[in-house]
Amino acid sequence: MADAAITVEGAHKKYGGTQALSGLDLLVARGTVHGVLGPNGAGKTTLVRILSTLLRPDGGRVEVAGHDVLTEAREVRLRIGLLGQHAALDEELSGRQNLDMFGRLHHLGARHARVRADELLARFDLADTGRKAVRHYSGGMRRRLDLAASLITDPEVLFLDEPTTGLDPRGRTEVWAAVRSLVGGGTTVLLTTQYLEEADQLADRVCVVDRGRVVADGTPDELKAATGGDRIDVVLRHAGQLGAAVALLPVPAEGVRVDPDRRLLSAPVTDRMAALSGVVRALEAAGIEAEDVALRRPTLDEVFLHLTGDDERTREAA
Repeated sequence: MADAAITVEGAHKKYGGTQALSGLDLLVARGTVHGVLGPNGAGKTTLVRILSTLLRPDGGRVEVAGHDVLTEAREVRLRIGLLGQHAALDEELSGRQNLDMFGRLHHLGARHARVRADELLARFDLADTGRKAVRHYSGGMRRRLDLAASLITDPEVLFLDEPTTGLDPRGRTEVWAAVRSLVGGGTTVLLTTQYLEEADQLADRVCVVDRGRVVADGTPDELKAATGGDRIDVVLRHAGQLGAAVALLPVPAEGVRVDPDRRLLSAPVTDRMAALSGVVRALEAAGIEAEDVALRRPTLDEVFLHLTGDDERTREAA
């Protein structure tokens, strides 16, 4: 693809006897957010390390911003930013001092580094806290400052490796808003995350990685549709009526999920509105009381479990 920001073809990486990547393929369009999901040990972090030139692949072709990570590593580094799982900030310095330091480390002149620090503080709504020591920042503020530091050189491609791990809901929302702003300005973002909601909120496309390969790739809606399409969920007032209600749903009984603890029935449907009205009428006619009847699409959590399995796999994180 001519407008690809990231191209990975048949990437392999092995640590001792562990195959971290097994012929992984990935294509990321410029100016988009591409989410990478997968269980621990699937190869997500290994992929980010290779893309950011911190690790050499054993085989395959890997290009970032049009440059090969092996033969043009310096050109790649000039065009990328990386936000790892742990903040890389000096707690004793202020936000402005941290950004100024990162600017100098990237060989910006003193004046240019100060100007860039002020620009980024304003961009991430941190201008009023620029002189406060980072140790006094909230979790969301720290992560936004860390994100700002990764943008000192205004990179074409930004790698976010589980950027909201450990943040409370407010902090996560702050980081999400910052990422949306970046993409609106033309930055390409590759996002690895354990939060399915995060990928649903941010990603234009999502790939699911398992055992070192991409097992599914598409928009969030495409992946949800491939998992089974729409479902109808019925919550009954009385758990004792679950058995009778199963027979009223428009699918064979073996296709209905039953959760007695939640008094919930869930079944796949094709014609959304016909199924909804038909189930409501059938329940009323049978004298079965429902507390809630709703149509929904599968969640990314269900996509994830469907594609990778819900068994407990104890593998070393890659």
